[in-house]
Amino acid sequence: PRSSATRAATASSAGGQGPAAAEAASARRARMLYSRRMTRAARLQLLSLYENIELVERVLNEMCRSERVGEETCYWVGMAVREALANAIKHGNKLSAEKRVLVEVTLDPAEALEIVVEDEGEGFDPAGVADPTDPGNLMRSSGRGVFYMRQFMDEVDFSLAERGGTRLRLRKNLNA
Repeated sequence: PRSSATRAATASSAGGQGPAAAEAASARRARMLYSRRMTRAARLQLLSLYENIELVERVLNEMCRSERVGEETCYWVGMAVREALANAIKHGNKLSAEKRVLVEVTLDPAEALEIVVEDEGEGFDPAGVADPTDPGNLMRSSGRGVFYMRQFMDEVDFSLAERGGTRLRLRKNLNA
């Protein structure tokens, strides 16, 4: 049994509505804290096979769906990730079954969706990629992946991976 002081405090915290309303208000606050969206992360180490691109897409789509990231945002991020993985598999790891691609997906619904893709290749200088919008390059069948990633994402950063190879960080701001 509650003391009269506890009952009075409970009633007053519920706007004078009584203990049942106070408990309902307390439950709503608890649900708000519990349901406040939290950062989600996934880390995958994949063989250098094109089929694994679909696995990463499924993980990305599930994370976006569970955190209510807009369908269009998820679509364009997925396109950038497809390009990043295809480049890591083909150009970085040279389709070698012995080499791996590391993928880290971090989703903070209040801030950003970030994907890191690392290959085990020889490294990559993005400055060496020709501009696909240049008239002389319009008919080339390659060189558009980095351009697309930069169009679809808010940040695209290339660096040397710790184990050699290329580390690509893609970031899409969600709070804009």
